[in-house]
Amino acid sequence: MTESIGAVDFHFDVMCPWAYQASIWMREVRDRLGLEVGWRFFSLEEINRAEGKKHPWEREWSYGWSMMRVGALLRRMDPVLLDRWYLAAGTALHVDGRKPHRREVAEELIAQLGLDPALVAQAIDDPSTHEDVRADHDRVTGLGGWGVPTLVFAGDRALFGPVLIDPPRGDDATALWRLLTGWLEFPALYEVQRPKRREDLDRIAATFRPYLEARDWITIQRGTP
Repeated sequence: MTESIGAVDFHFDVMCPWAYQASIWMREVRDRLGLEVGWRFFSLEEINRAEGKKHPWEREWSYGWSMMRVGALLRRMDPVLLDRWYLAAGTALHVDGRKPHRREVAEELIAQLGLDPALVAQAIDDPSTHEDVRADHDRVTGLGGWGVPTLVFAGDRALFGPVLIDPPRGDDATALWRLLTGWLEFPALYEVQRPKRREDLDRIAATFRPYLEARDWITIQRGTP
């Protein structure tokens, strides 16, 4: 069954370090197996919004939401640009400790891709980019999703994860893909989780240090529904 999977949608928020780690693995699998990967959005700001606070689309500039609006405009131009932009923005935040959620850094990243930095302003001035991000977000929540990375197969089968650091490469990346997609054969299997030991938490903290130092927001941890 899993051998026949030729396409998957990968929902992400640039803010999420787990989604970034999984995206590195996803690109490896794509290149090895010839998959079609659709990069789609999901808003941690919206899913974790406190009652009475503004929705991210009601703010002049929101950290993850505004970054994804830039990505939405690029996707309209060419889906490959969204792929390149997410890799650049994710690397900036999660590896280099830069702040792509700040407008001036967002413009620098666009320029690094050989594009016009004015695309950032164009995306923010276009209210329809709100609609693109929200449509992707609502799709995941409509499937019962609550976070990222979320993979969606055949339009309506969703898996949360993989949640990992040290994304596997080569044959190991392919092996993980086959294990993960094997879950699709068991629709009543909802969760398997590896407990984290102290040394695991230390490795995660070391991996996420650039992100932790660069973020300008408070991370909210919610339990699995």
